[in-house]
Amino acid sequence: MLKYKRILLKLSGEALAGEAGHGIDPDKLAEYVTQVVEITEMGVEVGIVIGGGNIFRGMAGKEEGFDRVRGDYMGMLATVINCLALQSAFEKAAGKASLFTAIPMEPVGMRYSKQKVQECLARGEVVIFTFGTGNPYFTTDTAASLRAVEMEADALLKGTRVDGVYNADPEKDPSAVKYDEVSFGKAIAQNLRIMDQTAFAMCLENKLPVIVFNMNKIGNLKRIIQGESIGTLVKI
Repeated sequence: MLKYKRILLKLSGEALAGEAGHGIDPDKLAEYVTQVVEITEMGVEVGIVIGGGNIFRGMAGKEEGFDRVRGDYMGMLATVINCLALQSAFEKAAGKASLFTAIPMEPVGMRYSKQKVQECLARGEVVIFTFGTGNPYFTTDTAASLRAVEMEADALLKGTRVDGVYNADPEKDPSAVKYDEVSFGKAIAQNLRIMDQTAFAMCLENKLPVIVFNMNKIGNLKRIIQGESIGTLVKI
């Protein structure tokens, strides 16, 4: 039995870099795609947003002297590279995937349209959203929450390299405590860095649950879809 029949999966660009720390690790890419194909074969409809931090981060560009707007566009272009790699990997794995861009970028991908997205989902295709929201000053977290709401997803799944939300950074503080479940209100009050505030507010306003989990542990994605308590559930 499926608990979630339509999801938006948010992945970080850094995750694709694997051990190298930059660029795209083909083994990690294939690992992620295999897990997604597995749940689509179960009947789950999937949308994906991925960051571009393995190639370029807009905020880092600002720190290095780039104009903020140009830096953000460079970061959005980095997401396009990652999404094209994802689409190619899906095709290699015999999965169907359509790429939608927030701005006109033919022939790279189709211009975003909710109607076309719904048609692709109905055909069992994975839909990949790229170029963020199409605007500077917005993160891929915000793009993920926006697309999740638009595609009427049951949940937004944020795949990370840690196994949930903690009261401190578990990679720096060994005494950090993990939450199995937390409310949006508590997350805001305790300033838990789950997503940026704009993305968080959109999920809260639209009562969209967010699940933060370790995507690098193979099988976690499928287990969440089947209703197991994996990672941290953020809800009203």
